[in-house]
Amino acid sequence: MQFRRQSIEQEGVNLTPLIDVVFLLLIFFMVSTTFTKESHLQLNLPEAAGPQAESPPSTIEILINADGSYSVDGRALINKKLATLKSALSEVSGGEYNRPLIITADATAQHQAVVRAMDAAGQLGFVHLSITTRQPDEQ
Repeated sequence: MQFRRQSIEQEGVNLTPLIDVVFLLLIFFMVSTTFTKESHLQLNLPEAAGPQAESPPSTIEILINADGSYSVDGRALINKKLATLKSALSEVSGGEYNRPLIITADATAQHQAVVRAMDAAGQLGFVHLSITTRQPDEQ
C-alpha cells in the first residue's frame, strides 16, 4: 500500500496558444489591408424650382391696456364691447381672416379683456392667433 500523497495538478487554461493566434491574425490584417485617401465625393443634389413664394400677409395687432381698453392696429376703440371690437377687426382685416392676429395685453390687464378679444377673433374666424404680454412700463 502506498500512503504517500500524490501531487494534484493545477487546472487552468493555457493562454499562450491563444495569444499566438491573435498575434498572427493581427499581423495578417495589417499586411493585407490597404488604405486609400479620397479627396472628395461627387454628389448630385436635387434642385427645386417653382413659383416664387408670396410675401406673408401683414399682421393685425390688438393692444389691451391696463384699464382694459382696446386699440386695433394703433386705433383706439371707443368702448370695451365685443361688438365694437368685432367691427374694428372686420374693418381692419377687410374680410381676410387668414391673416395673423396678435393679441398683446398689458401684464396688469384683466383676463376677461383678453378672453373678449379671443372671443371676437374666434367669432370672426381668425385661424392664426398669437397672445403676448408686455410689462406696464413698456407703454
